[in-house]
Amino acid sequence: MNFSDANILIVEDSISLGLLYEEYLTDYFSHIYQADNAQKAYFYLGNKTIDLVFLDFRLPDEDGDVVLKWIQENSPETAVVVITAHASVDIAVEMIQIGANDFLQKPIDKSRLITTAKNIIETQQLKSKVQQIESTYHKHNYHGFIGSSEPMQKVYQMIDAVASSHASVFITGESGTGKEVCASAIHEQSGRSDKPFIAINCSAIPKDLIESEVFGHIKGSFTGAIADRDGAAQQAHGGTLFLDEIGEMDLNLQSKLLRFIQTGSVKKVGSSKEERVDVRFICATNRNPLNEIKESRFREDLYYRLNVVPLHLTPLRERGNDILELAEFFLSDCIINENKNAMKLSEATKKILMKYEWPGNIRQLQNVVHNIVVFNDKEIIDVDDLPPPLDVYKNTYNSAINPSKASSNINNIGEHKYELNSDTYLDDEVINNNVEIYDNDHHLNYFYYDESGKPVVRSLADIEREIIEGALSLYDNNINKVATFLEVSPSTIYRKKQHWDAHRKH
Repeated sequence: MNFSDANILIVEDSISLGLLYEEYLTDYFSHIYQADNAQKAYFYLGNKTIDLVFLDFRLPDEDGDVVLKWIQENSPETAVVVITAHASVDIAVEMIQIGANDFLQKPIDKSRLITTAKNIIETQQLKSKVQQIESTYHKHNYHGFIGSSEPMQKVYQMIDAVASSHASVFITGESGTGKEVCASAIHEQSGRSDKPFIAINCSAIPKDLIESEVFGHIKGSFTGAIADRDGAAQQAHGGTLFLDEIGEMDLNLQSKLLRFIQTGSVKKVGSSKEERVDVRFICATNRNPLNEIKESRFREDLYYRLNVVPLHLTPLRERGNDILELAEFFLSDCIINENKNAMKLSEATKKILMKYEWPGNIRQLQNVVHNIVVFNDKEIIDVDDLPPPLDVYKNTYNSAINPSKASSNINNIGEHKYELNSDTYLDDEVINNNVEIYDNDHHLNYFYYDESGKPVVRSLADIEREIIEGALSLYDNNINKVATFLEVSPSTIYRKKQHWDAHRKH
């Protein structure tokens, strides 16, 4: 990264401290400005393009939160790092919540100041890089990822942009979306690719052993410690340390991890000696980190240290045709590994794969395809070959190709009428699914007669509601069965049912 063009403003009422911070930074940054009060800071911000401000919270003429709000309104592209006394950490966290990028506690360590400045300038340059390549960017597969959907293009772009940085990356996404693949891709694309990539699953290691797994231990430090052992931090020296499911980490260990991030030093369990370690942090969770903070299960200050570059992985159900790309890839791979003859997915099977919600995401799809290959020797994989839970679609498929079977099971659904509300809406998923519901005479009741005997065409919303509520009555309110028959997702039925029930109460 090129730091020489970056403009940094130090806002510190102690001139001697301001000059000290400037001395720390001059080896990497050429353009550093000083302001000992808010008014001078406003002057620089109004007349120069300032990339980063180190802002002391206590100034003689304004408090830091006032200056921060001014910067957000008048120079929104400028990053802000708040400088506070040790006793003011809560204030610093509040400043981050309203827009500051990071905070530093006095007395400020030289290496910590330099690392913070470099990370923030790198992140700004990365964002610019992403914007530049976005319009011409398109990949079908990338470092273990398969898929060409728009959400994945954005992930590929972000990986390309962030890989060369030292900044920490915080990956979020549901289980099975490929968070470790993403972390590995960042490492492989980075300048650290020739160094170790060490992954730790914080949820898979017992609470009393995880500190040793991360930081190592010395002989005799606990029962079973028969020799000195390096932890993941030491093993990843020069490379990348990936902490998967970091939300499962014990709060006490979170505190030690925070200190490691701040100082770059670790202590093995049972040792008093500190070791310097150079690692790039990537972490991941399938939980909402802000909810975890609210429930006091995750340290807020640790989150803001790690969440320098947030990266979210979209669930498989929102990735469109990527589902088929992945299914075809897994099918070919499993055929080779299981030494089977060539197989293909029928069009009906592809349709069901696209319709299914995939709560287990890519991992679940891979397991389903593997199951198909293991238990079949057919050239064409059809609907009847699908394993659980996709086998529930067999009846739907048979009904679609033979509507008379469906008509014999549902009678008189069209005889009931309901009062329509002005905000009743249609769902394309229901309207376009080609499922036909019949009355006793095998005719859909799409009209009714008014008081004069004149036929009146009924609204699609009215018919849709009768079909769904009639089917719910037939299947004893089993939403999953109704969703399977109507070829819609259960969430669609839940959503509509809640809407109708709410209006009945009024």
